[in-house]
Amino acid sequence: MTKKLALVHTSATLVPVFQELINNFLKDKELTVFNIVDDSLIKNTIERGVLTPDTSRRVVDYVGSAEAAGADYIMVTCSSIGSAVETAASLTKVPVLRVDQPMADQAVRLGSRIGVVATLSTTLEPTSDLVRRRAIVAGKEIELTARLCEGAFDALMKGQPEIHDAMVASALKELSQQVDVIVLAQASMARVVGQLSAEDKKVPILASPEIAMDYLKTQL
Repeated sequence: MTKKLALVHTSATLVPVFQELINNFLKDKELTVFNIVDDSLIKNTIERGVLTPDTSRRVVDYVGSAEAAGADYIMVTCSSIGSAVETAASLTKVPVLRVDQPMADQAVRLGSRIGVVATLSTTLEPTSDLVRRRAIVAGKEIELTARLCEGAFDALMKGQPEIHDAMVASALKELSQQVDVIVLAQASMARVVGQLSAEDKKVPILASPEIAMDYLKTQL
């Protein structure tokens, strides 16, 4: 029986990215996919520096709309609005997944010293908080080290990816000397991992989209 997977995005650029992942990871599933996109969710969150109650309410509404449209499973692909996703999950009859939860669970399994890297403060704290809480669920004590690459996101938005990549690479190299595993709070940073030498990648560096898709494969 064909199932419906709904993806809620905060950027239209993520639609083809996740469609390619679905083609790669879920090609053997009888699955139809539909997308809901509203980039004002992340723009408002960045502008205000925090996920506000009104933005959270809209996230909940979008998840509810996905359920009303017949979704059997819903995934929200932005880490910055993760707490609203968890609220939505408690109000929805079908499974709702925040994209970074499988990544956080994997990080907790892989080590007790966990590094989190982000280019936005609005993503750094929600991801760090998620890792801490998933460690509690797993009954494991962890030591978490967070790094904000301040200015890197602005550089990327200004068309200066080389500056963004250099800042993220520097943070990854530094953290790899201090932790057992590194979590990328934003999938946009994953491109930098491929630019690192084997010497610089001393520990596993995790990005959420692929890990989330692997998790979905077991759930659908």
